[in-house]
Amino acid sequence: MATIRWISGTAYDFFISLLALHSAEEFGLRPSWTAGVRQRLSVPHREFLEKVFSFASVPLDWVSSLKGAKDAQTILRYAADMSAGVRLRTLTLPSTLPIETKETLDHIAARGAVSSKEKELLGSTILNRSQKLKTAELEQLLKVWINLDNSSELIMNSLQEYYQAFFADEETRILPALKAGLENAQELSKRLKLPALVEKLSRGVRFEDLESAKEIILVPSYWSTPFVFHTTPAEGVMQIVFGCRPDFQSIAPGAETPDKLINALKSLADPTRLRILRYLIGKPLTPTELSRKLRLRPPTVLHHLQALRLAELVAIRVSETGEKRYAARPETLDVIFESVKKFIVIQD
Repeated sequence: MATIRWISGTAYDFFISLLALHSAEEFGLRPSWTAGVRQRLSVPHREFLEKVFSFASVPLDWVSSLKGAKDAQTILRYAADMSAGVRLRTLTLPSTLPIETKETLDHIAARGAVSSKEKELLGSTILNRSQKLKTAELEQLLKVWINLDNSSELIMNSLQEYYQAFFADEETRILPALKAGLENAQELSKRLKLPALVEKLSRGVRFEDLESAKEIILVPSYWSTPFVFHTTPAEGVMQIVFGCRPDFQSIAPGAETPDKLINALKSLADPTRLRILRYLIGKPLTPTELSRKLRLRPPTVLHHLQALRLAELVAIRVSETGEKRYAARPETLDVIFESVKKFIVIQD
């Protein structure tokens, strides 16, 4: 039986918020609003972060490995004490990089140049959230590593400016939701078995290899909602960062319409997504199986599934081999319809 370790801290949202601000569509955010937040940074730092987040992973395993508080300022102090190469690798690349890949990056940084063989190796071994880097993303990564010392200083200064310009206030805003999310999850853990607990907290993700883990780290996050970040910090350890933002709240402060409602209505307005839901009502399917039925390219199907997942209209079953099967969540439709009625009815 796996043991559960609970961790909470704003450092997770510090990095996830940066990813979301550079991937507005993926997180269901208004591009104009995310651009406005990024505009608060000075031009050199803003442009550098845009380059980095074309390929960067978020260092969630590193955050959980550190002793003490997991707030953003504490994490930034840890990062400031790192050497240039360690800092850049830790803050932008997966913790599971092969030794050969790490050594190759160090060689590139030392020479200030990259060979075609080295480029090929990096392209095949560096992943960004389980996906190989695209050509343009790999080129940006190489530009950053070829100028290691300057890049390491830039990322440190950029993160510090981001904290001062935006996240310091955001940290105060989201703390109550993180506290409530942790307390709610811990209360649920008293009533639900581990697989059901994880599926509930992740809003529809079922991991078939959950029971084989020795330890499960559960972390609430405001900015990741409704998605889940799933990592393996060590052998036998599974970390799951789950969304805990209340349904009536939006990431953009002061937004009158909840993100969840807007994303759900957008998803239901697309004919292809409606067809996908009809197929998934019958039985869970892989993206490849769906692409055959729809006669669409797999990347297109994945794009639609991402939108449906954002609206919490589909659940995911992840096998031990990493294969994903999607299933419809018809119960979400009742929630959507009720939310529409509550929102448009004027209360006296």
